[in-house]
Amino acid sequence: MAIDSRSSYTDGAMWGRVATFHPPWRLMFAYRTTDRFRATFERMPKAIWNDEVIAESDDTVVVEGNYYFPRTSVRDEVLLPSETHTVCPWKGKASYYTLSSHGHTAPDAAWFYPEPKPDAKAVRDRVAFRKDVRVEA
Repeated sequence: MAIDSRSSYTDGAMWGRVATFHPPWRLMFAYRTTDRFRATFERMPKAIWNDEVIAESDDTVVVEGNYYFPRTSVRDEVLLPSETHTVCPWKGKASYYTLSSHGHTAPDAAWFYPEPKPDAKAVRDRVAFRKDVRVEA
């Protein structure tokens, strides 16, 4: 089962923007609730950086190919606040974290939307990572 913006399931603004799934993610089941898109995978998704698991959760949301982990599932000790902000036209203003662990840093490697726009409310209280953070699902 693959769902993407070309899907006929466009009953909500968020649905058409959510994700495209390709192997090796092996999507087992996907469904839309009233306020988010959720997916269940064979394995619990985890974010790995610098050979460390920095986030792990079975409650991830995939938007535009990025896994958004619940903020509570990300290890606090690896996140440092950043002054960087960007704006996405449909998600809103993003804030960033620098990753830091064992003497290694990755500036602005994680982002979140403190007050996402209505179409992106599924990413509220969630953190996504740059591509140099490996996500296994």
